[in-house]
Amino acid sequence: MEPAGPPIHFINVEYFFRLLYDLIFGTKSVSVQVGGVSGLVTLAGQVWFWVSILAWIVSFAALWALIYYTMRLWQVEEEESEKYKTVAAAQEHMEVEKSRWSYITQLIESAQESDWRQAIIEADIMLDEILTRNGYLGGTIGEKLKTANPQRFMTLQNAWEAHKVRNEIAHSGSAYQLTNHIAFRTIANYEAVFREFNEI
Repeated sequence: MEPAGPPIHFINVEYFFRLLYDLIFGTKSVSVQVGGVSGLVTLAGQVWFWVSILAWIVSFAALWALIYYTMRLWQVEEEESEKYKTVAAAQEHMEVEKSRWSYITQLIESAQESDWRQAIIEADIMLDEILTRNGYLGGTIGEKLKTANPQRFMTLQNAWEAHKVRNEIAHSGSAYQLTNHIAFRTIANYEAVFREFNEI
């Protein structure tokens, strides 16, 4: 009885993988005899070669990028740390006092009498805090100034004159006629005290 169709040829899968293994690991135990399989193996070898080269290129590029961006990150962190580093307490205090004094000078340079009054009041508050920080005891500025030694507090008289004007403003209110001359002289007295204590 004749077969119904053409003969069936089975692909030797084991042989194909053996050729691939030999290609990868360089063994020569099996020689390629069949042209079709040999061409396939050659093609696979060429593909593997170019894939390997591409993989090396990508690896070197990734390594270079990793090194570059790591170094750049360190540079940015150093720049940021310099910019945003924590300032010392003394420096921070000095910056705050300079800012307060700048606000006071803006008020005294105004054309409004109400701003002059506010400038003197703000300066007197600064004076009270400075005296307290420097160990002068008392419930009020007047009491603290009374305990001061004129030999060590060179601008004591300036402090008294400035504080007296502040008291006139506080006690007499709008009835006290604060002239431009008195206002500027009072702030100048406060400034002399603040500079002696290195507050501005």
